[in-house]
Amino acid sequence: MTWTFSTSLDEFREQAGAFLAARPAANTVLLTVTHRLAEAGLDVFGPRPVFGWWRPAEGAPVGGAFLQTPPFAPRLSFMPEEAAEELAVGLAAAGPGFATVTGVGGAADTVRAFAAAWTAATGTGQSVRVEERLYRLGGLTGPPRPPAGRHRLAEPAERELVIRWYEEFLAEVEVMLPDVPRAVDDKIAVGGLHLWEDGGSPVALAGSSPVVAGMSRIGPVYTPAEHRGRGYGSAVTAAVSAHLLSRGVEEVLLYTDLGNPTSNSIYQQIGYRPVEDCLVVDFLTR
Repeated sequence: MTWTFSTSLDEFREQAGAFLAARPAANTVLLTVTHRLAEAGLDVFGPRPVFGWWRPAEGAPVGGAFLQTPPFAPRLSFMPEEAAEELAVGLAAAGPGFATVTGVGGAADTVRAFAAAWTAATGTGQSVRVEERLYRLGGLTGPPRPPAGRHRLAEPAERELVIRWYEEFLAEVEVMLPDVPRAVDDKIAVGGLHLWEDGGSPVALAGSSPVVAGMSRIGPVYTPAEHRGRGYGSAVTAAVSAHLLSRGVEEVLLYTDLGNPTSNSIYQQIGYRPVEDCLVVDFLTR
């Protein structure tokens, strides 16, 4: 059983690409991040991403993978818990010269296995930052109380509005994105930013990722405070879901914060079903 580490995106895709694509829901984040790196360049999130893949035996197919795009924490693919434990020990031995590990994200059991091995190897503490649930669209149904308005794609002229809404969303969920304007420009250019419009004005936003391995993930979904409570978030999510299905997407996914029972209920009402629970854990120096 062994991990191989690399700083080459091409090598990572060659070695782990088929493994990731075979489980597009469980590996959705790694698939979309590697696609973004390939399309926009290795510096799109920050300097020097790192990668790794695991084989249960020499010559066996890849059975696990991870990537890290600093300043973000490593993201783990679907993998056995023993692979996560071995990864933590391997990264601790490699040291900050290869990867500075300040946290970890992925499926809950996998993250817990990594975090336990990491804290044992390094003497750091750990704290859960986010508990999420991954959902997959089953049969799409309309919102139970559809609001007035319509869905449309965001236009380049709305760039400043969308940037402001992105920044408001990120502040609310306490997530950092290094270059919001670049992310917004890229999404608008490929038709990945959607608006719900009521009375001729945008009132809610939803993003969608490029289609990779037949999968697209919706997010962020954001309604400004002054427009909340009217069903716009449900409406734009349902509309984006329908938009993706009409283009042949096989799996439509989204994440919710488990601390927000309203969003979890809303998405289930329009046809989303739980896939797995996920965690982001921060490591704390004792």
